[in-house]
Amino acid sequence: MTDMPDNSNISEPHDICVLLRAHGEEHWLVSEVLPVLRQIEQPGAIPEDQLGAALAYLEILWLDARLRAAETDAAFARLDPRDSGRDVILHEKASRYHAAVRRLRTSLARRVRERTWLPDDALGHQHAHH
Repeated sequence: MTDMPDNSNISEPHDICVLLRAHGEEHWLVSEVLPVLRQIEQPGAIPEDQLGAALAYLEILWLDARLRAAETDAAFARLDPRDSGRDVILHEKASRYHAAVRRLRTSLARRVRERTWLPDDALGHQHAHH
């Protein structure tokens, strides 16, 4: 019989999930999206005849980034702030990391929007409905 890891002693699986998702999203944004965005932003870095392909690639990267963002936000939404038995420090770290990744995401969304034809909802902007 194969020994399976005993996860019953993980006291804060939702906080840990948020930390892992936020880390994964941040890594994707910094290592995949940001280098392409910077290259596109730098005048003359991409030959004019290749700029269209580079912009299309950036759009594909950003759509993937949005899927990752949705997973991170869904994990964050599962946190129950009313849980009095939770590790407060771990919860605060998860909340702060999520907020930091959201700020990075927002900053990059603005820059991607300035260079592509992606609609606002593909960039992660929700319109207020009044």
